[in-house]
Amino acid sequence: MDVALGFLSAAAPVSGPSTLRTGAVSSTFAGVRVTPAASSRAARLPVASADMVKAVVAGVDIPVGSASEGEEGINQGLLETRQDCIAVAIVAHVDHGKTTLVDALLGEAKVFRENETVQERVMDSNDLERERGITILAKNLAVNYKGTNVQLVDTPGHGDFSAEVERVLNMVDGVLLVVDAVEGPKPQTRFVLKKAIEMGLRVAVVVNKIDRPMSRPEYVVDHTFDLFVDLGASDEQADFKIVYASALKRVSGHSPDDLRPGLAAVFDVLLSLPRPQVRPSGPLQLMVSNVDYDDFKGRLGLGRITSGTLSQSEVVVVTHPDKEPRRVKVNELFRFDNLGRASVESATAGDIVMFSGIDEFDIGDTLCSPDAPLPLPPIAVEEPTVRMTFSVNTSQFAGQEGKFVTSRNIRDRLQKELERNVALRVEDQVETPDSFTVCGRGALHLTILIETMRREGYEFMVGPPTVIFKEGADGGKEEPFEFVEIEVPEEYMGAVIDMLARRKGEMVDMTAANSQGLSKVSYNVPTRGLLGVKNALLTATRGTMVMNALFAGYRPFAGDLEAKENGSLLAYESGKVTAYGMEGAQDRGRLLVNPGQEVAKNQIVGVHQRAGDLSINVVKLKQLTNHRSANKGIDKGINGVLEFSLDDSIEYLGQDEIVEVTPLSVRMHKVVQPKRGKRQ
Repeated sequence: MDVALGFLSAAAPVSGPSTLRTGAVSSTFAGVRVTPAASSRAARLPVASADMVKAVVAGVDIPVGSASEGEEGINQGLLETRQDCIAVAIVAHVDHGKTTLVDALLGEAKVFRENETVQERVMDSNDLERERGITILAKNLAVNYKGTNVQLVDTPGHGDFSAEVERVLNMVDGVLLVVDAVEGPKPQTRFVLKKAIEMGLRVAVVVNKIDRPMSRPEYVVDHTFDLFVDLGASDEQADFKIVYASALKRVSGHSPDDLRPGLAAVFDVLLSLPRPQVRPSGPLQLMVSNVDYDDFKGRLGLGRITSGTLSQSEVVVVTHPDKEPRRVKVNELFRFDNLGRASVESATAGDIVMFSGIDEFDIGDTLCSPDAPLPLPPIAVEEPTVRMTFSVNTSQFAGQEGKFVTSRNIRDRLQKELERNVALRVEDQVETPDSFTVCGRGALHLTILIETMRREGYEFMVGPPTVIFKEGADGGKEEPFEFVEIEVPEEYMGAVIDMLARRKGEMVDMTAANSQGLSKVSYNVPTRGLLGVKNALLTATRGTMVMNALFAGYRPFAGDLEAKENGSLLAYESGKVTAYGMEGAQDRGRLLVNPGQEVAKNQIVGVHQRAGDLSINVVKLKQLTNHRSANKGIDKGINGVLEFSLDDSIEYLGQDEIVEVTPLSVRMHKVVQPKRGKRQ
């Protein structure tokens, strides 16, 4: 495919603060005609005019010519292969053992002392990651193994955080794909592998958890190869190397029957991946792939140098094809050293570095030499599919538990999140200035943000998650669909099929029960149909269901869904919950509150056993006399109450309900429209 970018002409050297010009070039990119603005307007910066630029956006090689006619060409330097370093991303489906494998690789590289106490999943440093047992943020480290600087990137496995994978794949030389020896490739395996193949990266496969009793390595390898072929891998990519390992037991080998202590076999396969092709003598190019913050050094940028060298106290230009260039100065420069970072005087092409001293930059910006401001193609990730409304807390408990409660506090925090969360979108609502529309990859993606803000002291309200519709090519309405894979005991398969069918799901595949008695069914389901379905499926399958979902694209609108089967129990009036009031109300459904808890009018205090909402009085006091005490006559007892977490509360919400989030509490409320006054 012959593609060229309209902003790929070479620039004249910067002779002042930022004086740039471009040639009269126009071309087609991704089906859109791009024509440069008139010369009187601020010109776009030229994008790197190397012989071959890896386009992160489309995942294809885009041939780029040299300097435009009539302009002075820029020396790009010679393309060289660095043999002393390699950068590899470790990707997999959730819970296939990526982070545990990183722990084992650190042990094999002798990062820790023999008598040192090392915590489990050392790369999951975030509190939420440890509590949930998943990786949320991509993290970097570097170890020295047999004279090679191995730069590793641990990535998330959940589909809602796939943007973390997309933005780090542009700074690695290869991918280590971890696959469970029993489960084989899963939906998220397909996503990350697809992105790696589109970018032309070579992949090595690690069949992990080979020590499991039901492991089937031949089946897993065959299905992994079929996945490579299905995703359009080249012959070189499909000829991947395989290593078998148990990261937990610290054994590995090139054959499932020949496992030896240590992870040397994994390192051997890792080091066989292609080394970086860089231009050390060319002009500086470093794309910012992540943003961090240090209390003493301020904002920190992370990226990989693809051309030239970068030194401490060097003056560079922050560039982007759609922004004006800015001259800045790099204060300190760091390289990753084991689990930490070490200050260095300079770094060259092929190194993943972190820098400080620059206050204003975003993910996707490129640090360039002032003499050759050639920005790289910016990072582009898939668009969000789910949105929620964040607003100021207006309940009667507002301001009692939170530290940051105003709309300005919430707006500033959301804008700060945009700096590093490339898959997030935030819009101000015109009708209600104290509300914001926040769009993300899924309900879990936004729930993690809500939980993080809650722990930081923010207090606000959140509306129910809704999907983002768009107009199709034929003018019709389209909605996001997800590919859902469910494993469940055979006796519960009927309940699963019935529930997904009522939510407009289309069956793709169904397999018979395996040796463990688990059957597998695959569906294409509207994202709307998956909102709130997880708890219902767990209840219907007695907690035995395992569900994995992956965004499958936009399709025509599937039609209206059925209403919720159960309504809500609402507090009739504000006050303190009493045992007497709960005893009389618990026959109406399952309660969510405990005696002594403060509730507000129209707060959701339980789940109704029937459809429709019902107001109940859980704050009712027993009338006392000289002959009756407060506890006399209570012989029925109080049933156990439901305990809803933040995830459960957001999943439960209906279209006219809202959840109040504070550092100490999570409360759900019914949004009641004010009644119109009577005519006088």
